[in-house]
Amino acid sequence: MSAENSEPTSRTSLPDPADDIVAYNKAAWNEQVRQKNRWTVPVTPADIERARNDDWSIILTPEKPVPRDWFPDFRGDNVDVLCLAGAGGQQAPILAAAGANVTVFDNSPSQLEQDELVAKRESLQIRTVQGDMADLSELDDASFDFVVHPCSNGFVPDIKPVWKEASRVMRPGATMISGVINPIFHLFDDELMDQGEFKVAHAIPFSDLTSISAEQRQKFIDAGEPLCFGHTLTDQIGGQIAAGLQVIGFFEDGWSEWKLSEYIMTFIATRSLKSLS
Repeated sequence: MSAENSEPTSRTSLPDPADDIVAYNKAAWNEQVRQKNRWTVPVTPADIERARNDDWSIILTPEKPVPRDWFPDFRGDNVDVLCLAGAGGQQAPILAAAGANVTVFDNSPSQLEQDELVAKRESLQIRTVQGDMADLSELDDASFDFVVHPCSNGFVPDIKPVWKEASRVMRPGATMISGVINPIFHLFDDELMDQGEFKVAHAIPFSDLTSISAEQRQKFIDAGEPLCFGHTLTDQIGGQIAAGLQVIGFFEDGWSEWKLSEYIMTFIATRSLKSLS
């Protein structure tokens, strides 16, 4: 799956993904910032001003805003929020302007710099922490009331540790909103699908490391794009339940740029609750 570059790149110095996929995707997302990928472009001052006036929304998936009743009352409560693998200067500044105490945890220093840029520009308090989403050891147990986790776990080979770590840092009664890619997207030949032809070519779980040809993978590497993974619904939904969370909200979304979205929703958003006991 393409990360939707806005311009080509001649970068050839990224780490070998076969040796260390975390290091590779870290460098690739740094490169996406340089290319101004849409998920790396910070919100505007006007967006922040609206959020300060309680007129705001964020997305977990490409197009559909998250329902406002999925969020705590940031204006009335002292709410500690974790944007998990959610840097890029988009969700975190909006939530900070809306009144939340925001920490952003992300693997890409360049993506974190986008949040720092908006925080400085708009006089917002945003804490940034760099690291792997599957290892939140820098964050204390039971330290967050709300977790925002956009469609970023499609860039790690195993999402079960992500859910376990998220649950660990959530306080009892905390909620998490998450975006995931419907695994059906990864069934089809990517290049043919862009042309409207749906040829089943892959099994789920899917991996850009092993499921596609070396030539196709090298195209992604040459373009400085992150490599993707398609996870089963058992790991995406069941993994949250296994980590001690209850799924209490659900919606689907599409992406008009993906041909498959004309036929089936290609993204899923969940709202999960950590039990009080």
